Amino acid sequence: MDQRMLGQTGTFVSELCLGTMTFAREADEATSATLLDCYLEAGGNFIDTADVYADGRSEEVLGRLLRGRRDEVVLATKGHFPTGSGPGDRGSSRMHLTRAIEASLRRLQSDWVDLYQVHSWDAYTPLEETLATLDDLVHHGKTRYVGISNFMGWQVAKATGLQRHHGWAPFVTIQPQYSLVTRDIEREVLPAALDAGLGVLPWGPLGGGFLSGKFHRDAPPPPDSRIANAADDLEEAWARRATQRNWAIVDAVRQVAEETGHLMAQVAINWLLTRSGVTAPILGARTLEQLRDNLGAAGWRLEPAHLRLLDVPSRLEPEYPGRYLAGADRFA
Repeated sequence: MDQRMLGQTGTFVSELCLGTMTFAREADEATSATLLDCYLEAGGNFIDTADVYADGRSEEVLGRLLRGRRDEVVLATKGHFPTGSGPGDRGSSRMHLTRAIEASLRRLQSDWVDLYQVHSWDAYTPLEETLATLDDLVHHGKTRYVGISNFMGWQVAKATGLQRHHGWAPFVTIQPQYSLVTRDIEREVLPAALDAGLGVLPWGPLGGGFLSGKFHRDAPPPPDSRIANAADDLEEAWARRATQRNWAIVDAVRQVAEETGHLMAQVAINWLLTRSGVTAPILGARTLEQLRDNLGAAGWRLEPAHLRLLDVPSRLEPEYPGRYLAGADRFA
């Protein structure tokens, strides 16, 4: 598995990241151990979790499984969402983030994490408070680097601008939803991230499994799938996925898979590896078979003709002011 630089740092990580949202949830501890071993044996060294995954149990399981080999991996976690009902038990305030990382470190059985990410934008906490707190966490050795997840483009620009102005520890990564069926970040978020030098860690690289090939136009989603159980307001909701545009994308992925001899999931993940700024798509798996299939996305690259085939149905429609600015040179 190839290695890529983590943002603008001197740290290199494997081009596929192991996401552990399934640990202690869809995958029990024994299965989680098997998944972790498979990933490490394949050359992976980058693991992502969060304090809210399985109500903290994902971190607990991961902490036990990494005992004795903590230094073999680049370990990332996230904080922001509610972890209790007391005062300060949510958001990106100094109170919550300080408590949250300490709790994560206890569960992970580690003195530090390599990457601590703010899991979402906080509309209530002054941004300066959040950024100063993250700077303190770096200087106190609680985390090596800091990152963000689920930010809009203007929020990325504002935050990174404040960090430069104050000399605070900079964000090195952003973790957004990104896949062939969800390319929305290409409008504003991705340009802002590239401008700031952030490495992109896509979550949902298969669109909640929609690009895996197990969903069909003329049938409801399999009852055991994540999409079948997603509420209407979630990103993986069936109504969001089962659109005419997305079915055309699935058809293109299937055609490329047949022509290249790879699985549809491998094609979809490999497409992400060709995108500007992408460091490592985050792979989530419930079973060893799923993980092995997804790891097959590494070690090869799609040809330009296949990239064009995938781009036709998935590209975003031009919108203002992007379409205006794209043609602004004609007035020069």
